[in-house]
Amino acid sequence: MLRALLLSLGQLGDRKIVAVFLKSLALTVVLIAALGVALWYGATQAAADWGWDPAAGGVLGAVALLAAFGISWLLFRAIAIAVMMAFADDVVVAVEARHYPAALETARSVSAARGIGLGLRSAARAILVNLALAPVYVALLVTGVGTWLLFFLVNGWLLGRDLGELVAARHVPPALMRDWRKTGAVDRFALGVAGTALFMVPIANLFAPILGAAMATHLFHSGRTT
Repeated sequence: MLRALLLSLGQLGDRKIVAVFLKSLALTVVLIAALGVALWYGATQAAADWGWDPAAGGVLGAVALLAAFGISWLLFRAIAIAVMMAFADDVVVAVEARHYPAALETARSVSAARGIGLGLRSAARAILVNLALAPVYVALLVTGVGTWLLFFLVNGWLLGRDLGELVAARHVPPALMRDWRKTGAVDRFALGVAGTALFMVPIANLFAPILGAAMATHLFHSGRTT
């Protein structure tokens, strides 16, 4: 894991990886901004339809914007990973070109459509699983026992699976993906926990999706060669 992290950090300056970082960050910001605009417009329009005066409508719009920021913070991990997966193939290719050229020669390209599909499934799993566990989170928060531990365990498992799958999609035939998921689970879980921790750190969370994809590539190929 440490080797994967150090190698991934050392390649952050790669032009292809920088390009993916900028594209994914820009699209993530656009999506979050669109959410804010949509909630603000919906709130102000509702206030107008209800016959509220403009000042009250402005207050409701401001509350909607604050709600949008809060929702975006809660969903940032899901949104960022979903967006990054649309461009993740470029990250994996860059890592493989530098460190695993033999594997690159036999890899299958992951189309943008498949990358988007992986990203949407990743986001849906993260949102649905965490929503389903929300009552448990609240109960643990009230008792003061294990809320963050459960959060890290659950989201580490989800994130590790998603990051591992985006690399495996290039090398493992679809018919064998189920068998592949039965191997390397501990490494993927550790990767997911590390990625989840990065998402909790300001500034570092911006790089978490790219670092996660690069580290997943190293872990995947290390597991195949050891």
